[in-house]
Amino acid sequence: MSELEDMYSDLIMEHSMNSQNKKKLKDANYIELGHNPNCGDEISLQIKLNGDVIEDLAFLGHGCAISMSSTSIMIDTLRGKTVKEAKEIIKTFIQMIKREITDEVQLKKLEDAIAFKNISNMPARVKCSILAWRTLEDLLNKNCS
Repeated sequence: MSELEDMYSDLIMEHSMNSQNKKKLKDANYIELGHNPNCGDEISLQIKLNGDVIEDLAFLGHGCAISMSSTSIMIDTLRGKTVKEAKEIIKTFIQMIKREITDEVQLKKLEDAIAFKNISNMPARVKCSILAWRTLEDLLNKNCS
């Protein structure tokens, strides 16, 4: 394993065990439930919007280390972004996981979420990694079109 892969693994484990984003969000505008029936991961994603800016995000739920850390890192990545920027980043993340985008320049916008780049090598974990991203995409599409 390369030094970079070690760093990504450490980041994923840190977010999985010590997520400051796992909490009840006061004054949330919307809440969306996400569920992965394959492994039982469940999240309740909460968002607070200020106009078209994501002022805050948080989540509650349970699941494997991959889904919990992906949710937490997604929150860190998207907090403060506009809805339009968030939708673009979500699309890029999902395309990275599906190996539709591999260009490092395009992937830079993912910030720490690039840590999940090699998850596509573990097909059983792909749905775990995109659960929160798809859940937020659904929430934004339903409420912020």
